[in-house]
Amino acid sequence: MSGLPDILADDLDVVFCGLNPGLGAAAAGHHFVGRGNRFWTVLFMSGFTARLFEPTDDRLLLNEKCGLTTVVSRATAGADQISVGEFTAASSALDRKIQTYKPRFMAFLGKKAYSAIARRSTVEWGRQIETFGSTGSWVLPNPSGRNRGFSLDELVSAYRELRLATGRTEPIAQKVFASEHKD
Repeated sequence: MSGLPDILADDLDVVFCGLNPGLGAAAAGHHFVGRGNRFWTVLFMSGFTARLFEPTDDRLLLNEKCGLTTVVSRATAGADQISVGEFTAASSALDRKIQTYKPRFMAFLGKKAYSAIARRSTVEWGRQIETFGSTGSWVLPNPSGRNRGFSLDELVSAYRELRLATGRTEPIAQKVFASEHKD
């Protein structure tokens, strides 16, 4: 089964980079479709989106200055089916995407892929020292329903920290509301 299309454009604040597509997402042609996946809820609650998106809205994320890609394009039932070597081999294609689109930040959703790409055995959550050209890097907890090591509040807090690093001091929803209701 093939992967998912990237949702990328120039001058994005953040590109969220999943490990690889799940089988359901690849079949549906949309990112983060799993019933238990908390990605869209976390983006909304952390202020990246003005409303709660559905997976079928994934292409609209560009309007919020955010994009989506995966490290490995091969769809699997679980990320545990991707080897460190496969992440490392995919890093040059990912680097080309970053160099082409030049987002301000790449947000890796989970430590496994970032650890392989950065060639570091220990990776902390949050902002990383490595950059990809002028693009800063972050590692965020994966919002997958299989990753229950983080509560919804903990996920929202981690993603909000990245949002604030982009210079967005107010959630998008508040900015949209304020601009629509000016005197």
